[in-house]
Parts: sequence; structure tokens; C-alpha cells
Amino acid sequence: MRFASMNDAIGHTPLVRLALPSAPGTRVYAKLELANPFGMKDRVARNIVTEATRLGMLKPGAPIVESSSGTMALGVALVGRSLGHPVHIVTDPRTDPVTMAKLLALGCEVHVVPEMNAQGWQGARLERLSELMRELPGAFWPQQYSNPDNPGAYRVLAEELLGDLGRFDVLVGSVGSGGSLCGTARVLRRALPELRVIGVDSVGSALFGQPDTPGRRQSGLGNSLVPQNLDRTVIDEVHWLNDREAFASTRDLAREQQIFAGNTSGSVYRLLGHLAREAAPDSVLVGVFPDRGDRYIDTVHSDEYWAAQRLDELPLSTAPTQVSLGTVVDRWSKADLRERPAPPRHLLFVESNTTGTGMQALTTAARLGFSPVLLTDRPARYPGLAGTGSEVLTCDTSTVRALRAVIQERFRREDIAGITTTSDFYVPTVAELADWLALPGNPAAATTRCRNKAELRRALRDAGVGQPRFEVVHEVSEVAEATGAVGLPCVVKPADDSGSNDVLLCRTVAEAERQAARILAVHTNMRGLPTARTVLVEEYVDAPEFSVEMFSEAGEHTCVGITAKTVTGTPYFVETRHVFPAPLTEQTAGELTEAVRAALKGTGIVLGPTHTEIKLTADGPALIEINPRLAGGMIPELIRRATGIDLLEQQIRAAAGLPLDLAAARDDHAGIQFLLADRPGVLAAVDGTEAALAVDGVEQVRVTAVRGTEVGPARNAYGRLGHVIAVRADGAQVTDALDEATRQIDVRVSPDE
Repeated sequence: MRFASMNDAIGHTPLVRLALPSAPGTRVYAKLELANPFGMKDRVARNIVTEATRLGMLKPGAPIVESSSGTMALGVALVGRSLGHPVHIVTDPRTDPVTMAKLLALGCEVHVVPEMNAQGWQGARLERLSELMRELPGAFWPQQYSNPDNPGAYRVLAEELLGDLGRFDVLVGSVGSGGSLCGTARVLRRALPELRVIGVDSVGSALFGQPDTPGRRQSGLGNSLVPQNLDRTVIDEVHWLNDREAFASTRDLAREQQIFAGNTSGSVYRLLGHLAREAAPDSVLVGVFPDRGDRYIDTVHSDEYWAAQRLDELPLSTAPTQVSLGTVVDRWSKADLRERPAPPRHLLFVESNTTGTGMQALTTAARLGFSPVLLTDRPARYPGLAGTGSEVLTCDTSTVRALRAVIQERFRREDIAGITTTSDFYVPTVAELADWLALPGNPAAATTRCRNKAELRRALRDAGVGQPRFEVVHEVSEVAEATGAVGLPCVVKPADDSGSNDVLLCRTVAEAERQAARILAVHTNMRGLPTARTVLVEEYVDAPEFSVEMFSEAGEHTCVGITAKTVTGTPYFVETRHVFPAPLTEQTAGELTEAVRAALKGTGIVLGPTHTEIKLTADGPALIEINPRLAGGMIPELIRRATGIDLLEQQIRAAAGLPLDLAAARDDHAGIQFLLADRPGVLAAVDGTEAALAVDGVEQVRVTAVRGTEVGPARNAYGRLGHVIAVRADGAQVTDALDEATRQIDVRVSPDE
């Protein structure tokens, strides 16, 4: 197998079947991560450095500084030096001569701390690392213990296992930083929800509630601190081994399986042997073997070391003793982590929409038992935020890099249940963060494809989904040719805005050019985020408009219902009325639904709500846009009132990986009529709301605009002044109720002086 560099040679490690006593048909495999160039942490170093470079956190030629006494040091040395970075490794006297020789040979500068501090060797190393970060401007610290790119590195390992085995029943791994076992298990459980995950720790390690005991001889697992990357919620059971048990098993591994390894691999081997004897017939067990034995020739594999350390005086168990969590152990013992009290579970929201559903999402999360956290750059934009009881983190939300830094510093990984948003603008950001944290979510590319309607148009074309003719424009000079291809009149709109903002029907080339120039001149949207500065010139499709509300799970797309939509007259396209469900025949509804399913498949959406706008032409459905989020315009509220399905709750459940419930509890109809001004001026009053509320079927009348505000005929969704909601047994009754309520309301506008 050829590789362009040593970095490319990382991964692709062998999966070797072990000869162990077991029930008929049971197979036990060792994933030989020790076959990486320097060990398992090569994967971590490559992933962290790659991501840091992509996000601009690591500049070309800048120093990399890491604290490690083992394979992470070697991985950083391999990746960092191969990419031209100076590498500084902070370690301690326990570092073996082989590792030290390799680090120096690779050109690293090694800093050895002379003694432990109150937090042990790890604490002393981190203290020296902090000094180096101050001394080396622009230095990058991989932070293997808290950086989610550590567990994220093992996504590829999980994919290798699935590719080689398809299905297996048990995964066993050692636990140190928490990255390898937790990162691999999280990805595997998406495909293997019943997978049993077992971790092995050392006696005297603080990772799973044992007292920290200085002087542990095992290397590569155990810890004096509890790393933020350790997610104990994905581990079913933990075993502790003392030094003698771990070292003896490492020697057994070499003698019995011809695998010359370190004590992390030996510890995993001991568990595999025990589990194989207990496993049901036809079970498949996999253990991850992190480290080879050349670093341990003077310790694990040395009789002189055993004698000097009096290792034979330690207990040696042939099977684990079952204990309760918190019981102090000195020999092979195991505990069920499902007994551990559930940690606090935070549900993170990156910004929000500014309507009722935004704050309602926070209170819904709390009702479901989560601790909601809003990450926002301006809390003041959200009326009612204080009343939600949510934690608010004021931070820069304009870049993934800034959000990653805040999340990494504030939260332990096991305390995060999910991440989501109710704002259209932040859906791709959330998708990327969910992927980084291995939380439920859509592929970032899929959400970006939907948000950028130019990319969406191309994806729909490739998927064979009906849509308007279109041209993508980046310069005003391209508009004339685009209108010639599409035809006049045409719709000119930005590729990545929402709420019908800057969407205009143009009847001449000059008008289209002026609208394109207006769009291209906008560099940031209303949230201060950069725009795509891309214009779509589209065929004007004059046909009834609907929106198909779908909810996806594991790539299966369920239609919750279809909404009939009414819009203002051209040249603007502001939605003025929604009625749910739309009065459609079963056949027509099926055609719209199948068109949207094909579109979602073509874009790559796999999870959560989508709101797809579509027109029904004489030639069939023509898809206008896919919004990879809940519908706006109070449509989720209409669905809740008509069917009992709370889509906002289902969005939160999906983000947290909880089971969904999309079953309708009733079969009513609901509609909303938006209140608009018919002329420009200052809003003087909205009269007749009480009379409107008295109309049979009307359940809500709300004025959202403030008296004294300048208003005018709506050009986008932000020009609405309020709404009326009606619920009745059938759609015709809803329409009649909305018509009557609207007649009762008088929007009084004074001339603008």
C-alpha cells in the first residue's frame, strides 16, 4: 500500500483474530493501533493539527507545545515536524528512554519537569506548559485532554471496524485521556445501538471515582485528573487492574498471541480473555491495542524491574470482583457505570430566532429535563430571555472557531446532551459543531447546501427534482445573459437570506440588474454574518404554493403535513396566510411529499425538521427551497393546535438523541392570518382585536408591532404587524374564521411626517 507521506500512513491498522478459549462461533479480534507509525495517538495528533490549521488556530511554522509522557508526544512529533512546525514536548522522569530517543531524533525540544506538584506529574507538566505558551508567541497547544478533536480522531477507527466486521457485540479499550474509547464508541453506537462498551483503568487512577494514588507504574491509561474528553455515559462497565495484573497480561499477550505490546494493550487483552470465556455463542468481541512494547523493555518486559519494584507481592486475580462505584480497590475489580448518577445534561442553543418559538425552545428543553444554555453575542435581542431560566454565555457566535473555544472551556463532554438552533442563519454552524462533538445532527455540507440556494439548485438538478429554471450570478454584468436563459419576468433573490428578504419579481433586464446590484452590495446579513454575495435569477412559477413539513431520522423522512400558503401580490412574495393541513387530494399530497423526499435525499439531510417550499404546476411539483430547520411563520404552532404534534419538542429530542413521537393525537385544521399595513406611515393603532377574538374558532389575536413604529406594505416577513390564529374542524371553516376576524381588525396608519 502506497502513501504520499508518513501522515498518510496513519490508520489502516490490522484487525487480528486472537486465539482465546470461548463458546462455539465466538470470535475475538485485536485492533492493532500499535501498528501506527508511533502508536494510536498518531490519529489524535493528525486530526487535531489538521483541524487547527483549517480553522486558523495553528499558523504555518508556529510552534506546537504538548504535555505527554508517551504516545501523544510521539504523534505530535510525527505530525508537527513533518509539517514544518517546531515541537516542544513537556514530560516527566517516567518517560522511557526509547520514547525520549525518538523525540530527540525527530527534532523535538523536550522539557522534563523535575518533580510532581499537588496535582501529580500531570499537574506539574501543565504548569510548565503554561510557561512555554507565554514564552512562545503564536504557539498552539493541542490540549488532548479537553479538545474534542481527540475523540473525533477515532471516527475513522470506528469506520475501519465497521468496514471490516459489520456487526460486533463488545468493544474493549483502555482509558486515559478519554479520547479513544469514548470517541470510537460514540460513532459505533450510531450503527450498533446495542454495543456493549467496556473500559479498563488502573488501580489508583481518579477517572472512575477511585482515589488518586501517586506512583502508579502503568503508562498510557489512568489519570490523576478527570479529563474533559472522558464521557462516562458511553461506557457501560469499567475494570481496574493493578500493576502486576496489567504487566503479567502484557507478557501473556506476547507469549500467547505473539503481539509485543505495552501495558495498555496487555490490560485490554486480560479483559478480552475473561469476556471471551463468558460470551454467548457466536459473539464478536473487539479490543483496541494502543501501544507496542518497545517503550516497555526496561519495565513491563524486564525481570530486573519486576524484582526491584516487588511486583510479585501485589495481588493477582484470575477474575474480576464486582464492586459498587466508590469502593476502593487494589486488584482486578469491575463496576457497572450505569449505576453512576446521571450528570447534568446541558442542551446548547447557538443563537435563536427572535419570535416566540426561540424562547419557547429554551423552556421546552427545560421541561424535558435539560439545562438549556444560549450562546449569543447579544442577549438583549431576545425579549423574555431572562424568564426562561437558561444559562446565557455571551460570546462571539460569528465563527465556528470562536464557539468551539467557548464550548471546550466551559463544558465537560459528558455534560452536553445536544446542540441546536432555532435561527436559520446558524444551522450550518450547529451542524459543524455537532459533528465536532459527535452529537446528533445533519452533515454540515447538507445544511450549507440547503442554506445556499445556488448550491441547492445544483443538487436538485443532479437529483432529478423538478424546480424552476435558474442561473447563478456573481456580477451585475452576468444578469442580462441570465435573464435571457431564464426568461422574463423572473425572480431575482439572494442565495442565502431568509424571510423573503430582497426577493423581487423583475419584468425587465434593467430592473433585474438593479436588484442584483442591491443584493451584491450587501456584505453582511442582519446577524452580522458574511453573505454569499451570490444572486439567483429564477423562472417565475405562477402556481399554487405549499410547504411540506418533514421530520427526518436516520435518513428516513416522515411527512408531518402540508401547509397551504397565500402570498402578497407581486413584485414581493410575503406570506400572508397559512392553512394546515392543505386541502389536497391524497394523490396530490403524495406527489408533493415524494418530490420533497427525493430532494432531501439529494441534499444529504438525515435528521430533524425541514420546511420545504414547493409549487404545484401543471407539469408537476416545482421545488422552490429547502429550509433545514423548523418552519417559520408560526406553522409549528398551527401543527400543534391541529394535530397535537409539538415539532419544537421533537426538534429538541432529535438534537439530544431521544426517541421521537410524530403520531397525531387529533385531526383538526388551523390557520394563521398575518396583519399588514396597506400604506406607508406610522402605526397609530390596531383596533378591533377583541371583536376578532370573539369570532368562532379564533384562538389568538396578537399585535407584535409597536405603536409609533414606521410601517408600510410588507416587502419581507419582517414587515408583519401581528397575526390571527383560528382552529376549526375543517379547512373551509378555518378560512371563514380568518376572513371574518380580519374584517373586524382595522390597522390605522398615520401619514409619516
